[in-house]
Amino acid sequence: MKEEIINQIQVQMLPYLNNEQLKALQSVLEHTFYSVTITTENVPDTTNKNAVTAFIAAKRIEGCSEKTLAYYQNTIQAMISGIGKAAQQITTEDLRAYLTEYQNEHKISRVTIDNIRRILSSFFSWLEDEDYIVKSPVRRIHKVKTAKIIKETYTDEALELMRDNAPSLRDLAIIDLLASSGMRVGELVTLNRDDINFAERECVVFGKGDKERLVYFDARTKIHLQNYLVGRDDDNSALFVSLKFPHDRLQIGGVETMLRELGRQLNLTKVHPHKFRRTLATSAIDKGMPIEQVQQLLGHQKIDTTMHYAMVKQQNVKNAHRKYIG
Repeated sequence: MKEEIINQIQVQMLPYLNNEQLKALQSVLEHTFYSVTITTENVPDTTNKNAVTAFIAAKRIEGCSEKTLAYYQNTIQAMISGIGKAAQQITTEDLRAYLTEYQNEHKISRVTIDNIRRILSSFFSWLEDEDYIVKSPVRRIHKVKTAKIIKETYTDEALELMRDNAPSLRDLAIIDLLASSGMRVGELVTLNRDDINFAERECVVFGKGDKERLVYFDARTKIHLQNYLVGRDDDNSALFVSLKFPHDRLQIGGVETMLRELGRQLNLTKVHPHKFRRTLATSAIDKGMPIEQVQQLLGHQKIDTTMHYAMVKQQNVKNAHRKYIG
């Protein structure tokens, strides 16, 4: 309790003292409260709710999707509830104990626990920037080391198998559009017929945070899209609709189910929409496309994200070594 009071006093004095003076104040307060015993009654505290609400509002203004905001909010509230303190009173030791216990209890991977750490770091850094706290308690909790796993991509043979065995013209067009554009499945299902520019073989999609960007598709995709649209007898504006009446807009789950069933029939492992995106990125880099252009093509804000998608083939590294080094 004494730590909490000292921390609150420091927060109140932030506008008036520099870092050296704050350290001196902390030393004086710790000495003063050393032999003091403090008790308090349990009273409802709205500080946590206000801090989390303000943080989520700030992230919403930055353009985060509602899905991301919900994940942030649930993660932060679970942490506060698990520790049982106000956000301004949480220490580095509290967080270390919480993360360790959470990982053991839920049997989650190091990747997942590091995602939680990143969210908490963002939250407490924001509290620090907004003068809610003196210093983020996550500063001394370093990135969790994780094993680098090379995720699978589709082979050329697998792609051709899916094309040859697509159940319908619609499904063939979906496979081609995902394979040639690298768009997200969430972007694909929101497309309308009018969004497609067949002359330029391009379309505008709205990515994460409603960010608009151009994506491109190849000649084969153009032909298969046109064949699919010519065969449509509904008036739905959506680019892709369900095969059965009333032909509603196709949802993400519909695309995932179609691909999963197709993969099962063809005895292909892990067939899902996102794998097309990773395959495109890997193929583009292997063929010499600059990483910055791949980043723009995929709509990534940070180039580090693009590097996670694109796994350069070892044979190409070997060939490059012989070409440039000997």
